[in-house]
Amino acid sequence: MMGKLFLAIGCALILAATLALAGHDRSTEETSYIPADHPAIEYSKAPLEDSVALLDKQLEGGKVKLEFSANGLGYLPSLLKNLGVNADSQMLVFSKTSFQAARISPRAPRALFFNDTVAVGSVQGGDVLELVSLDPRQGIVFYTLDAHKSDHPRFDRRDVCLQCHQGPATLGVPGIMIASVYADSSGMPAFRFGEPVTDQRTPFEDRWGGWYVSGTHGSQQHKGNAVARDFHHPEVLETEQTQNVTSLAGKFDARGYASSVSDIVALMTLEHQTRMTNLMTRVGWEARIAQSEGKQTDAAAQERMNADIEALVTYMLFADEATLRDAVKGVSTFTQTFPRRGPRDRQGRSLRDFDLQKRLFRYPLSYMVYSAAFDAIPQDARERIYHRVFEVLTGKDQSKRFDHLSAEDRNAILAILRDTKPNLPAYWKDPPAK
Repeated sequence: MMGKLFLAIGCALILAATLALAGHDRSTEETSYIPADHPAIEYSKAPLEDSVALLDKQLEGGKVKLEFSANGLGYLPSLLKNLGVNADSQMLVFSKTSFQAARISPRAPRALFFNDTVAVGSVQGGDVLELVSLDPRQGIVFYTLDAHKSDHPRFDRRDVCLQCHQGPATLGVPGIMIASVYADSSGMPAFRFGEPVTDQRTPFEDRWGGWYVSGTHGSQQHKGNAVARDFHHPEVLETEQTQNVTSLAGKFDARGYASSVSDIVALMTLEHQTRMTNLMTRVGWEARIAQSEGKQTDAAAQERMNADIEALVTYMLFADEATLRDAVKGVSTFTQTFPRRGPRDRQGRSLRDFDLQKRLFRYPLSYMVYSAAFDAIPQDARERIYHRVFEVLTGKDQSKRFDHLSAEDRNAILAILRDTKPNLPAYWKDPPAK
């Protein structure tokens, strides 16, 4: 009963955020709902190959065992290890925006960890660990793991999470988002002050309300580390000593946490990844439905698909990224370990290399191009994505929205992809020297 109460509270809170988002002017292709039960999708029935589903099969077969730590972390360290998630990706959110909302506050923030395909949430004293995992075809799938010690720990799928995690905030498909809210001293958010969902396009000053943020960022201001004290004016945050914070000592008791920080670079990276993931899922679903209904040549279906593909290409090339005015520096090892996870070209360059001076990445094309979810987009749609990216990188498309890409940027990204991305279309091969 208590678990259901937590779920009801959390869904009510996030639903309020989704409604706030829906009230803003969003294009149809971003807000139209795609039915998860469509025969071409069968979200709840189709076989899964995401990281959590595969780990669950290993647990069932006795090939893997989750170890329970007695230091207050429970299954978390073993779970992160088996999912390939680094503890240095820890981010802390103190707003009550989880179905375990009653146990979250500035004194007991929720810890989040992630890699390219899975994220894990841990709440102090919580009944479950929360997981979202990226399936190549089905997109984001939701799970929980009982936080209490068990002889046979197993994951439970939670499609009920779609009540909050499929809507305008997730582009009409099952997805994830980061919310920036005005939270009071208990962590309770007020959602009536504009759009809460943030990503790489969001101005720096509108990010991370309700989150702890560890790191330096110069003169730029954000909403992190701050709470509202006046019930009648929740938009007025106490901002003293909330900027360029490198230690969260005194904010909460770090015992029982994997780390004592909430790294700013990890936050920025996850912000990029959330919308990129949702865009890939949306394009994949749209293409599969069009194929199943024989609408590949239908004018309206083509128009929707073209809009979705253009949105994805624009985002994956960081065309709408908010520019950094000052350098950003994290406090954990995330800035070092994240770039090591990806492939490098013959010159040692990677799409995972950070810039953090004027933008997030040195070579602005999303590292999610390497994901199984990108490769699972039906071939026709994927080829159209490749074609548009190639037009931009070769300079055929010189439209203003891609002005952020210098000739050096375009050439570097082309070279990196040619060296590191298998199965590129034949026309991507090295062109004759100019």
